[in-house]
Amino acid sequence: MAVVPPVAPDAARAEGAPSFSPLYRQIKGLIIGGLQAGEWKAGESIPSELELAARFGVSQGTVRKAIDELAAESVLVRRQGKGTFVATHAEQKIQYRFLRLMPDEGSESLGRQLLDCRRQRAPASIARQLQMRSGDAMIEVRRLLHSKGQPVVLDDIWLPGSLFKGLTAERLEQHRGPFYGLFEAEFGVHMIRAQEKIRAVAADAETADLLKVAPGTPLLSVERLSFTYGDKPVELRRGLYNTASHFYRNELN
Repeated sequence: MAVVPPVAPDAARAEGAPSFSPLYRQIKGLIIGGLQAGEWKAGESIPSELELAARFGVSQGTVRKAIDELAAESVLVRRQGKGTFVATHAEQKIQYRFLRLMPDEGSESLGRQLLDCRRQRAPASIARQLQMRSGDAMIEVRRLLHSKGQPVVLDDIWLPGSLFKGLTAERLEQHRGPFYGLFEAEFGVHMIRAQEKIRAVAADAETADLLKVAPGTPLLSVERLSFTYGDKPVELRRGLYNTASHFYRNELN
C-alpha cells in the first residue's frame, strides 16, 4: 500500500507548489496524492483531522479547510459522527451526479441497452483528448438509454485500453449500476470531475434510426471529458439527447 510521508510545513511548500499557494491548498494536494496512490480507496475512511494534522505538521484548521474543499468537490464525503470517506459512485446520492437528463415531470431511472463494446486503436482525435498516443489500445462503448421503453440518449464512450484491461460487453451487461461504479470497483479508476461541451445538432440518418426520431430532429449534443486524480483524463463521452420530453439540468454555485 502506497503511503504519503509525513510533511512539515516547509516541506509541504516544497512539493512543487508555488510559494504563494495557501498552505491548505498544499495539504489538499498531499491528500489527493494519497488518493491517487491508492492509500485510501473509494468508500474507505481517511484519517481524522487530528491525525492528518500531526502527519503533515500543520494545524487542524488547515487540514479542515483542505477537507472542506475536497468535500465541496465531491472527492470526499463527511458523515456526521462517522468521519470522512472517499466518495464513491456506488453511493446512492452521488452515483448519478454526472447524468443530468431529467424528465419534464416526476423522476425516473433510465434503462440501458448496450449496442457495442470493442477494443481498437485510438484515432488521433480521441487520443489527443485522452492524452494518449495515436494508435494506442482503446475501448469504445456504444449504448442507448431508454425512458419508458423509448430511446432518449445515444452514448459513444472511449476509454484508455491500458486502464480497462478485461472490460468486455459481458461485464457491462452484468453490471446493474452506473458504469462509473463498475470502473471504480473493478478497475480502480475513479471519476472525480468532468468538463462538458454542449451544442444543438440535427439527427443524421443513423442516429435518427437508433433514437426513433425523424432525420433532422433537433438533439442536444453533450461531449464530456472525465478526469481522475491528478487531472488525468480517463473517459471521453459523446451523448446525443432527445429532449422532447426531457431537459438537461445543471446547478451553478
